[in-house]
Amino acid sequence: MTKYLLPAIFLSLFVKSYAQTPIQKKDSIVVLHTVNITAKEQSPERLPEVKNNVLFSGKKNEVIQLDNINGNFATNNAREIFSRVPGVTVWENEGSGIQVNIAVRGLSPNRSWEFNTRQNGYDISSDVFGYPEAYYNPPMEAVESLQIVRGGASLQFGPQFGGMLNYVLKREHTKKFSFETQTTVGSYDMISSYNAIGGNYKKWSYYLYNDIRSGNGWRKNNRYNVRNTHAFVAYRFTEKTKLSAEYTNMDYKMQQPGGLTDAQFEDNPRQSLRERNWFGTPWNVFALQLDTQLSDHLTWNTKFFGLVSQRNSVGFTSAANTPDAINPATDSYANRRVDRDHYENFGLETRSIYKFNLGKIKNNLAFGVRAYQAKTQRQQEGKGTTGSGYDLSIEGDFARDLDFKTQNLAFFAENQFKVTEKLSITPGLRYENIRSEASGQFGVNAGNPVWLAPTSLKRSQPLFGLGLEYKLRTTNFYTNISQAYRPVLFSDLTPPAVTDVIDPNLKDADGFNADLGYRGTYKKILNFDLGVFYLSYNNRIGGVRQFVNNDPTQGTYLYRTNLGETISKGIESFVNVNITELFGVKKAYGNLDAFASMSFIDARYTDFKTYTTSGTAPDISIQESNLSGNRVENAPRYIHSFGLSWGTKAFSTTLQYRLSGKIYTDANNTENPSANGTTGLLDGYRLLDWSAEYQFLNFYNIKAGINNLSNESYATRRSGGYPGPGILPGDARTFYLSLGMKL
Repeated sequence: MTKYLLPAIFLSLFVKSYAQTPIQKKDSIVVLHTVNITAKEQSPERLPEVKNNVLFSGKKNEVIQLDNINGNFATNNAREIFSRVPGVTVWENEGSGIQVNIAVRGLSPNRSWEFNTRQNGYDISSDVFGYPEAYYNPPMEAVESLQIVRGGASLQFGPQFGGMLNYVLKREHTKKFSFETQTTVGSYDMISSYNAIGGNYKKWSYYLYNDIRSGNGWRKNNRYNVRNTHAFVAYRFTEKTKLSAEYTNMDYKMQQPGGLTDAQFEDNPRQSLRERNWFGTPWNVFALQLDTQLSDHLTWNTKFFGLVSQRNSVGFTSAANTPDAINPATDSYANRRVDRDHYENFGLETRSIYKFNLGKIKNNLAFGVRAYQAKTQRQQEGKGTTGSGYDLSIEGDFARDLDFKTQNLAFFAENQFKVTEKLSITPGLRYENIRSEASGQFGVNAGNPVWLAPTSLKRSQPLFGLGLEYKLRTTNFYTNISQAYRPVLFSDLTPPAVTDVIDPNLKDADGFNADLGYRGTYKKILNFDLGVFYLSYNNRIGGVRQFVNNDPTQGTYLYRTNLGETISKGIESFVNVNITELFGVKKAYGNLDAFASMSFIDARYTDFKTYTTSGTAPDISIQESNLSGNRVENAPRYIHSFGLSWGTKAFSTTLQYRLSGKIYTDANNTENPSANGTTGLLDGYRLLDWSAEYQFLNFYNIKAGINNLSNESYATRRSGGYPGPGILPGDARTFYLSLGMKL
């Protein structure tokens, strides 16, 4: 508790000191600090045509201003935070909020790996191309806004199918010194403390925050401790040139309760049969940015960024129906498995906007270059201790010790032709050159090391896109089609078994995103975005069963290669109606908003070959089938959020109802659950969340809320490995209460 008491003591001393400061007087008139409190205007907003050297014209995008919504920010409740963004799938492993797992358009939410995930415009994932999982996300109490650009982001940010997700952190823009603190307590011993200072002095600006959070979790064996620290400093040489530096350090340790079988889930979803599984991820991210305006027509941004981090896990990883029990013969538990990754990534990225005219046609040209290198050392299958704590020590060496390297050079250009003040046409291209390398010890067989044949994949990939936008007063029609692709991942280069073989001509997955929609606002009454989408995802990777040396008597092996395609199409819609503005009673009663975020998704395999075997040598046979027509795993047919928000100058509250359809958890669309809980249909769920905030005495606030108000039992995913395997239940009813101050 000491680490939580220190911020509280500091807060009390600060408040006492501030209260004792003599009130400034001038001619007997008391001079008070000016404080502006306004009623919350509901998100999302849309990005302008051009912002921060990025061109957004003709692209589907949303901006969530976190000050304008209610939600459980202390535990990064993604279900509330992204409720106004249609089509966002959320995986909920546990209630700590350490990792945000989201996706759109039927893609996998696994650590948001189908997004190009950024913080203040630079990368924060493990390896953007080889291992794009985001083990880190900033605490939402430190976030000013969330920017989401769908598939059209592939040209300016990277080739990811999901688009771009950018966490924009808070900054102090006006005061010489500001102080913010927020202390939150909640169910199951959750306690969080966020403290930040920031300001501007002459040509300098700065911002520093520290966030610490711990709890025992709703499920048993689900303890966690996390700390997030961030520092930012900037120097403005002139009104047109600024240099800034920032550094983020996160460290957490989390006990993982493991997965459950379906029978265990039905009996008691809160139970845990794993008490020796742990996960930890020290994370370090830094960036240096230069912003300058070279002329009235040209602006320039350069980022140098890097990541030096780890992913560590230790645990008993057998299936949920295998007990982790003491062996009577040894009077101890089985040895646990230890897996460790070490990441070192560095990159340089430039972005520019050049404004010029071609005759009477105004142009905004966005262009830039990216150079990136990532190194990963992957150490797996270490023989860990028989203990129960977070201990990464092993006996002997790791059975698997691999080195991966990614090198990337890319450039892009998009030009907005403003044919008229209403009509814009934006063609663009991106050219990627990627080299992926893999080498090292793949495993151990009969006591002898098995080496992975050094693998090097080189490829160049051009991407093209076209966007159109037509304005009608405060609304606009938009359409966009942009190519995307997903490079071969590290996991694709390392076969699951030592007998498997990787196709030396393995291709990156490729495809495209297409959008068509109508969006805008009307007299502060209506905020809407109605659209349809189409996503093609080609060259998915799978396994082909083949005979060893084409001889059935010698058995079979799995050949990993490109096998198939999926298509996702559907509707994404958002509507927000300000009821009090509609009836002309806003001044008397504040903002009463009703919103609906609705999406319908049809995600299916159109071609994907699968192979099974039967019999034993020499009478082995291989059967081929096709998954054509099957639904894509983890893609619900619908995701809806309905809400009602009311806000005045001092008080705001939101009641939200979320509906998500059932999902298949494997490509075979298995209906009946497996004995170990790793495959089988998962039912949809209906959840109710309530949150509120009251601001008082100019500087203070009280926040409170209840998540899963009706105490529903539900699950959003099954897992075949970490952090399971098995069903991973979502949290039952939880509450939070928060007290804060901002000066």
